[in-house]
Amino acid sequence: MECWVYCSHRSAPETAERYAEKLWIKLKGCYLEAKSLAEKEESISSQCITQLDTLITPAQTAPHRRKPAADVPEQKRKRMKADAESSRLNSPAVLPRMPVDYSSISVEDQVAARVTSMDADKDEWIVVKVIRFDRDTNKYEVIDEEPGDDEENGQRKYKLPPPCIIPFPKRTDPSTALDFGTGSQVLAVYPGTTALYKATVVGPHRKKKSDDYILEFDDDEEDGVAGLPKRPVPFYHVVQLPEGHRQ
Repeated sequence: MECWVYCSHRSAPETAERYAEKLWIKLKGCYLEAKSLAEKEESISSQCITQLDTLITPAQTAPHRRKPAADVPEQKRKRMKADAESSRLNSPAVLPRMPVDYSSISVEDQVAARVTSMDADKDEWIVVKVIRFDRDTNKYEVIDEEPGDDEENGQRKYKLPPPCIIPFPKRTDPSTALDFGTGSQVLAVYPGTTALYKATVVGPHRKKKSDDYILEFDDDEEDGVAGLPKRPVPFYHVVQLPEGHRQ
């Protein structure tokens, strides 16, 4: 009888300990389940944000002007060239839309970026440098290395979704450039600036003889030149014209 009483007194703490252990395991299971649900919710939210980014681009800060090189007087003065425009618009050469290879973009690469919102009256494209790609938001972080006169805080940074980015051809490999024939409408860096404008190819680049395209930029003019000036632009500063481009 004494032995039974002694054993029963020893089993009570052990029973309580086992019960507490079961409660801890159950609590831990609830915590892990809640953590899993939270991670799924975060993943679904990220996917929704990505899909929304493809439909509408968040408004960016007001566009800034690019400062032309000092040795190029009065570059990109805007005026309508009705005779030149009508000759091109009657028979524009538009290449089939080619898919953009975003996998070719690396950190430190220079790319073309649209820094105005979808509802802006005009599209502003500039040359920027890629800082990083944020997989959570599906956006590229880029920096404008040459800010305009109205920017007092130095270089300006942007976070842009893929539809606002176009990679340039590799300057060391002309074969990476699209073959734009005479009459093709393109988007190109205006000489002496870091801004891109709509232009028409009047002389295609030759991979062996020349790496430059000869372009006529819309609304361009130069003193003493009849019609639109023909300007050479390196192949690595010429990309396909975005669909619905407004200038």
